[in-house]
Amino acid sequence: MTSRGAAGRYARALFDITLAEQRDLTEANRQLTDLARLFSETAALARVLTNPAIPAPRKRAVVEQLLARAGTLQPAVSKLLLLLADRDRLALVPEIAQAFENRLMDHQKVVRAEVVTAIDLPLDRIAALKSTLAAATGRDVRLATRVDPDIIGGAIARIGSTVYDGSVTRQLARIKETLTK
Repeated sequence: MTSRGAAGRYARALFDITLAEQRDLTEANRQLTDLARLFSETAALARVLTNPAIPAPRKRAVVEQLLARAGTLQPAVSKLLLLLADRDRLALVPEIAQAFENRLMDHQKVVRAEVVTAIDLPLDRIAALKSTLAAATGRDVRLATRVDPDIIGGAIARIGSTVYDGSVTRQLARIKETLTK
């Protein structure tokens, strides 16, 4: 089983349990994201928790200490971390956090989109793009914008794996293809 597949299964289980217990999914996502950030930003902790030479019971003890200091976490999140420690799978926490967030966004009918333009767009144009993309997808849109002067003009929108390329660079490439045929 790949780590991405395993992370997806753990995330789905956590999501389903949190939903069934009528807990706050957004709070569970925040807690899991904070823990993943803690694991990735604290090099010493990451080395301890991902080192195969350190036995699982010692890793569980470290996780128990972290949970005691973390304050109140949702029970499902705490149980998941202890389960991962017991199974020596704590290295999956960042991937689980990402998979959980993706599942939460799907549940909330939210999609990520990125728009690349040649120049900075004013806020009213960004809002118009966001509403157009929301109408096209039928979902709420989390829009990220980026400037890339190499596209000369126009815009490139990415929603998931779908790309809408309205850049001048792409239009020039099409003209070139047409002329060379």
